[in-house]
Amino acid sequence: MFRTRRRRDATGSGGGSDIGVVPGKDKPIIEKLKLSGNLRDYYHTVLTEPHKGEDEKRQHSQKLSLSSKDNEAMESLLANLFASLSAIKAAYAQLQVAQSPYDPDSIQSADQAVVSELKHLSVLKQSYLTNQLQSPAPPVSQPALAARIQEQRSLLKTYQITTKKLEAELQHKDSEILFLQAQLQALDKQNRALDARLHPGRSLSALDDLHLSGLNPTHFLTTLRYTVKSIRFFVKLMVKEMESAGWDLDAAAGSIQPDVLRRKPGQRIFAFESFVCQKMFSDFHLRDFNLSFLADRSTWDRRRFFDQFTELKFVKLKQVFDGESQKSALRKFLRAKYLTLVHPKMEVSFFGNLEQRALVSSGRGFPETAFFAGFAEMARRVWLLHCLFFSFEPGEGSIFQARQGSRFSEVYMENVAEEEDDAAGLRPTTVGFTVIPGFRVGMTLIQCKVSLSLAAPKVGGRS
Repeated sequence: MFRTRRRRDATGSGGGSDIGVVPGKDKPIIEKLKLSGNLRDYYHTVLTEPHKGEDEKRQHSQKLSLSSKDNEAMESLLANLFASLSAIKAAYAQLQVAQSPYDPDSIQSADQAVVSELKHLSVLKQSYLTNQLQSPAPPVSQPALAARIQEQRSLLKTYQITTKKLEAELQHKDSEILFLQAQLQALDKQNRALDARLHPGRSLSALDDLHLSGLNPTHFLTTLRYTVKSIRFFVKLMVKEMESAGWDLDAAAGSIQPDVLRRKPGQRIFAFESFVCQKMFSDFHLRDFNLSFLADRSTWDRRRFFDQFTELKFVKLKQVFDGESQKSALRKFLRAKYLTLVHPKMEVSFFGNLEQRALVSSGRGFPETAFFAGFAEMARRVWLLHCLFFSFEPGEGSIFQARQGSRFSEVYMENVAEEEDDAAGLRPTTVGFTVIPGFRVGMTLIQCKVSLSLAAPKVGGRS
C-alpha cells in the first residue's frame, strides 16, 4: 500500500493542488518500490527459467538427432559408393578374362554389370546433391552394413577372377616350357648325332631311342667302346701327372707287369691301362660290385637297371656331383673307386698333398681338378656299362680275361699291338697280360684285349 499525503501550498496562488511524496519519508518508500520490482523480476525468472532450459535441451537433442542421421546417411553413402566401385572392378576383371579365350556371354554379363553400377553411382550423386540422403529409405541405397558385405563379395569375386587368370597364365607358361624343353631335347639329339658321325665312339647318341624290348649285344658293344675311350683318356692324364712329378715311367710300368715289359718296353702304356681296368672292373660280375652301400641292387631286376641306364646315360658330371638322391649311389661309387685306384703316395706325388683324397673320403664334395674330372667321367661310364650289362636276361652275360702265359686265341682275344708286331715281323702267340676284359652277352662274344709276348705258352685259357 502506498501512503500519500495531500497538502496545500501555503504560498501558492490560485488554490492549485498537487500530489507528491512527503519529504523525508519518500526514500524508504522508493526503496520498497525497487525491492518490490526486483522480487517481481526474480519470481518471473524463477518461474520461466525451467521452461527455457527444457527448450534448449530439446533443441540440442534435435540437433544431435539430426547430426546422427547425417552421419548415418553419409556412412551409408560412402559404403554404397565403395560397394559400387568394387562391383565395377570385379566386372572389369571378368571382362578382361573373357577376352581370351573369347566368351561372348561373359562379356555381355560383365558389360551389363558395369553399366548398372555406373547408373547406381549416378543416382547416389544426384541424391547427395539434392539433400536426399536423410530420407529414411532411399530407393537406390542400402544400409551401410549391407553395402560393406556387398563390397567384400565384389572384392572376393575380383580375387577369384584374378586367381583364375593367373592360373591360366601359369598353365600357358608351363606349356611354353614343355615346348621349349622338347625343342632343346631335339636339338641336343641332333648335336649328339652329328658328334657321333664326327667322332665315333665318343657318345651314346646311337642309343637315344633305345627301349628294353629292343636291347641287343650291339648296344652293349657301343657302350663298351664309349667306356674304353674314357679309360684311355684318364690313363693319359695319369701318365702326364707322372711325367710332371718326375716318375720313371718304365719302372712304374714294370712294377705292374715286370716280365712282359722287359721284353717289350714300348707297351708300357698298356700296362697302365691294365692296372686301371683291374681296379675299375673288379667285381663287375656282381650286381652290387661287392660294395656294402650297393647291397640293395642285388635284388634289382633288369628293368630297374635299364631305367637307371636310361636316366644317367646323358647326365653331366655337375649333375652327378649335385645332391640329388637318385644319383647318391653313383656318387658313392665314385668315392669308393677313387680311393681304391689312386694310392695316397701317388696323390702326394702328383699334387703335393692329400687334399683331394680328404675331400672325396669326407663326402663333403668332389675336387674341381682336371684329373678328378677325367676319373669321374671314366667311373660314370663304367657304371653305365654295368647297368646295361644287367639289363639283359639273367645268365646271358659274363666277363672274362685271358690268363698270363696262355695261348693266344683270335676267337676270345684281340692283340692291342697287332700293327706294331706285324711291322716288326713278330708273331707272338702267348698272352702277356689282359689290358681290357672281354664279355659274353647272349650269343655274342666280345674279345678281350691282350698284350702278347714271345714266351712259350702255358696250358690254359681264359678265366
